[in-house]
Amino acid sequence: MILLLLATILPIAIFFLFQRQKKLGKGVLPPGPPGLPFVGNLHQFDTSAPHIYLWKLSKKYGPLMSMKLGSIPLLVVSSPKTAKEVLKAHDQVFCSRPRALGQDKLSYNGLDVALAPYSESWRESRKICVLHLLSNKQVQSFRPIREEEVFRMIRGLSIKASLGQVINFSVTMLSFTSTLICRIAFGKIYSEEGQEIRRFDKLMFESQAMLGGFFMSDYLPSFGWVDKLSGMIDRLDKTFKDLDEFYQELIDEQMDPSREKSVNPNILDLLIQLKEEQSCSIDLTWDHVKAILMMCEPEINPVEYEIWIRC
Repeated sequence: MILLLLATILPIAIFFLFQRQKKLGKGVLPPGPPGLPFVGNLHQFDTSAPHIYLWKLSKKYGPLMSMKLGSIPLLVVSSPKTAKEVLKAHDQVFCSRPRALGQDKLSYNGLDVALAPYSESWRESRKICVLHLLSNKQVQSFRPIREEEVFRMIRGLSIKASLGQVINFSVTMLSFTSTLICRIAFGKIYSEEGQEIRRFDKLMFESQAMLGGFFMSDYLPSFGWVDKLSGMIDRLDKTFKDLDEFYQELIDEQMDPSREKSVNPNILDLLIQLKEEQSCSIDLTWDHVKAILMMCEPEINPVEYEIWIRC
């Protein structure tokens, strides 16, 4: 009798709760597509072409549209005028983003620049990047490396073309990007066919898959156990462990007293120097260093990665 009563009352209670929340939000939130209780518009969202999906919705609901992905409210801006208000006039209000499991884990709980919430720590990390790592003088010091890698890539293309070989530009550009970043960020020169560059590319692919991966707990916190059952938590933990070991190996190698110092320091050299000199307003830790190195990773398309591995 109790189970029958619960089965009857619970759906009715959920329905009236949903209607009450809808009435309270009426006139406050911008218009948007109707969703379902708890999941919101999550089941409707087209992840294959989100820009086209949102553009079509904006034609119906206007340049300022509200949606809900699970428990996460979403504001969609589709006009230049409104975008200026969001990105310029009220940038501090909108500059942060909801916390996400994969992003928090791989950014050492938000210690990087790209994914960290707006705070004093974020401002200091941004200052480090702007003044020390990516200043005009520092970027110009990397010019010989960029020219050398471009020349090497073109020479390789020329040799293959003269032999009549088919060239896969996806593989070529992936290899060029990886070797360029490894030299500028870590001061490492890896062979195109070596295991180290393959290890680096695999780590970058896995990290991007976790940064953009779907975690149920990000949208429906009470269903976080689904991430454990699906294996996403274990995969995230393994990716973080492998990345942390990779960065630690680089740091240990750079800190080796017998290592020959380079005339033009790489990004990791500069971060180690800042940490040792304690010249920042925040206590720069090794986790800060590793988190900032995360932003150096290239964007790897999964299809290009699979092609590259087969080659």
